[in-house]
Order: sequence, then structure tokens, then C-alpha cells
Amino acid sequence: MNIYLAINEGSKVLRNRCISNSQLDAEILMAKTINKNKKYILLNYNNPLNKNQLKNFYELIEQRSLGNPVAYLVNKKYFWNSEFFVTGDTLIPRPDTELVVENALKFTKHRNKLDILDIGIGSGCILLSILKERKNFFGTGIDISKKCLNISKKNANNLKVSSRLKLYKSDVDKFNLGKYDLIISNPPYIKTCKLKYLERDVVDFEPRMALDGGLDGLSEIRKVIKKSSELIKKNGKFILEIGFDQKNKVINLLKSEGFYINKTQKDLAYNDRCIVSTKI
Repeated sequence: MNIYLAINEGSKVLRNRCISNSQLDAEILMAKTINKNKKYILLNYNNPLNKNQLKNFYELIEQRSLGNPVAYLVNKKYFWNSEFFVTGDTLIPRPDTELVVENALKFTKHRNKLDILDIGIGSGCILLSILKERKNFFGTGIDISKKCLNISKKNANNLKVSSRLKLYKSDVDKFNLGKYDLIISNPPYIKTCKLKYLERDVVDFEPRMALDGGLDGLSEIRKVIKKSSELIKKNGKFILEIGFDQKNKVINLLKSEGFYINKTQKDLAYNDRCIVSTKI
């Protein structure tokens, strides 16, 4: 069987299991199978596959048909200007989160040698994207997951920013090291009762601790804001990703901890998603 026929069959399997983007997913999984890029596949549709390649491809298709996200199956996800290594131990980087990077770069455009703290670094996509763009910034990342820290380290090495990065395994409550010019965070913010309504790809495969924001969705955000108010320098910027219905409550929490609200920003779906504030 050639590449074209295998992709068609794989796409049909995914379509029958109600997987959106079935054709694209099948093409990406084929690229993984034969260790080539998508362009190669499109130019070599008639190339034959051997038995092992076909077997591996159909195993990936089966995993995808069960809801396993493509990013986990190929162990990579593109974010901002780079490709990041990801596994089921980290949240998959999302386009909405690029708002945090965008605002961090915008509000520090004329700054030099900033110290940045990323609370809940995960794959490292936010902090490492900033460090890659700003060669004289220094980053510290904390996470309660050792596996996340190892993945961040791998991504930092791949992006050649590891010399400007420090990583610590710590709960936000217990971290007391340093003072920072900029703090960024994408904390868990989904209400526990709402988790079961998420798409199967998310709720069944992505790490629950990166999603679950407690009963009201704000339990982790409260901790992050409180600790950030202690760790941030005066006039330092704090950039936070939030849930679509949390803007007013989060603004009140920020103000109660001595932050001035610079701006709120909506994502591509026009939902409130990012708040930029300054410690006064």
C-alpha cells in the first residue's frame, strides 16, 4: 500500500469516530510514522510503505480514534515561533496562551536584563518563548511536577536558552526565592464540576492538575496572585491567563493584593483570556 491510500484509510477511520480534522491528523501521523515532514508526504504520495510502517501507522490511527491528542502521539506542538516537545505529563500549548507571550514582549520592549518567574511552567512554552526573543532576559520556572520540569529542561536545551533558565520543583505556596521584574502564569482555572464537559481529547488525556481550578475555578489563581504580590518587584508586571468568565473576580483579587490593572485581552474566540497588571 502507498502513502496516499494509507492516509485515506486512516482518515476514514478517524472520520467514522467523529474526529475533526481527520485528513490533517492522518497526514501528521503518517509523517511521524515515516519520519518525514508533511511536505515530503504531499510530494511522495505514491511511495510504498513496508509492513512495519503500515502497522505503526494504524496503531497511531487507533490511538487517535480513541481521543489521544495528536500532539501527544507525535510528541510535539508548535507554539509562538518554536516547536515544543510535549508528553501526556504536560498541558498541550494552545494559541490562546500566546497572548501571555505577546503581552510580555510588548510591555518589556525597552527593558534590559529582566528576571522573569513562570508559576506552573509545564512544557516551558511561555517562558522559553520569551527568553528566545529576549537574549538578555533571565527566567525561573517552578512546577510541582518533576516530569514537567524535565520536559521544560529538554525544550530549553532545544531552544538554546538553558544557560538563562533556573528550574525548581515547588508548590507556589512554598516558593520564596528572589524578586522578579515580570511574573507570568497560566494556572489551572476550570471549575471541578465542569471538567467532565470538556472535550474527550482534553479531559481523558491531559493532566488533571493542569486543568482543575477547584470548586469555583479560582483556587489556584488565588494562590498565584497572593504569592506573586510577595515575589514581584515594585512596578513589576504580572501577566495571567484566565477562564472566559473570570475577568471581574480576578481583577478584584488583583486589586486586593496591590495590583493596578493595565489591560485585559480577549482571545480569538472573543473570550476574556489575559490580564496584565502592575504592582503598585
